Amino acid sequence: MTPPDPDLFAKEFPAGPRPLADRMRPRVLSEFIGQEHIVGKGKPLRCAIEADRYHSMIFWGPPGTGKTTLARIIAHHSGACFLSLSAVLSGVKDIRNAVEEARRVQQLEGRSTVLFIDEVHRFNKSQQDAFLPHVEDGTVVFIGATTENPSFELNNALLSRARTYVLRSLEPTDLEEVIEQALADPTRGLGERGLTLESDLRHTIAVAADGDARRALNLLELAADLSDGSSISEQAVEEVITGNLRRFDKGGDLFYDQISALHKSVRGSAPDAALYWFCRMIDGGCDPLYIARRVVRMAAEDIGNADPRALAIALDAWEAQERLGSPEGELCIAQAVLYLASAAKSNAVYKAYQAATKDAGESGTRDVPVHLRNAPTRLMKELGHGKAYRYAHDEPDAYAAGEHYFPDDMPEPVYYRPVDRGLEIRIREKLERLRALDRAAESERE
Repeated sequence: MTPPDPDLFAKEFPAGPRPLADRMRPRVLSEFIGQEHIVGKGKPLRCAIEADRYHSMIFWGPPGTGKTTLARIIAHHSGACFLSLSAVLSGVKDIRNAVEEARRVQQLEGRSTVLFIDEVHRFNKSQQDAFLPHVEDGTVVFIGATTENPSFELNNALLSRARTYVLRSLEPTDLEEVIEQALADPTRGLGERGLTLESDLRHTIAVAADGDARRALNLLELAADLSDGSSISEQAVEEVITGNLRRFDKGGDLFYDQISALHKSVRGSAPDAALYWFCRMIDGGCDPLYIARRVVRMAAEDIGNADPRALAIALDAWEAQERLGSPEGELCIAQAVLYLASAAKSNAVYKAYQAATKDAGESGTRDVPVHLRNAPTRLMKELGHGKAYRYAHDEPDAYAAGEHYFPDDMPEPVYYRPVDRGLEIRIREKLERLRALDRAAESERE
């Protein structure tokens, strides 16, 4: 029996052309757009590349900002062997194979090796430890790319041996330059097709790409394929960007950065900014119920008793979202966000809770004072449980002045300190008056 032709499927289904984003990947620093803060003239990374004094490094930034491209440029500029692994698909065996290849290249060709690991944050500790010795002895120069905060995801030993560079989302002007570059390039880009794109449509694509060069080129390529003639039409651009979601990595750094921005805008009494971040998260596909839960937390942590209505409004918004669903429910959460941002602020409840929690955990198991104990049985009554307890409602103004409620051997701390804002002004005044009554009762006892 004749063995099957291994190229059968390749012949039957030939590989398609490389995507525009891959073809237009910059090969040298002069083609690289953006990240001027690290590769601009006179910046440390650029100087290191140009002088062939590159080092192990970690590129941290959103997708499509040039992490892989920079690694390739470094290897190309120095004439080093470039080995690439994906932390999603690779294991310890793949790392060992890469190290062996690096040794072979070093011995036979006299070249160094750049070991690039994409999404390096997905490697566990043992996988990171597997290539660490080979970074230390110079077998490989390690370059890692991550969209997650390396200080949370990478071993301290690895972090200490690699310099971290933060890459930023590309500005629309940068992306417009990327698009123009692709339109003009006759060999790798769309230049041979002679396509033109109006400046306002170029800007539309750049904004829709949301800081991601790869996405900008993908959108451009789709719009070009949908257009007839020598120009990319407005209709084609609108069609490819319809439904295009903003970048929003649930569970990643960007996710937590945005909820942090929302929370801090509410705390800072900036309703317009708070509403903007809320809408950014919804636009990016965040679960509205997650935001609703966080809004409830904001009400308790940053407003508290300065305006107790805030907590009720936040809970109502959460329930409304559950009952109405999207998109109607989001309006109720927006109402709550605006109310909380506009309300009087106090973190007195939050600080009191933190302080009391600390004392409860550190003070040991102190006995409940006898006069505060429950006495449901005859024996307990005979033991004096509840004896001498003063029923507050039988006292003047329903307050037992001078009564003690902490354990007998515990100094009486003051956890709750109402602020001079909102309803807590009145609460503070009342507590001060009650404490004055306590002091007067203590004086009478003495």
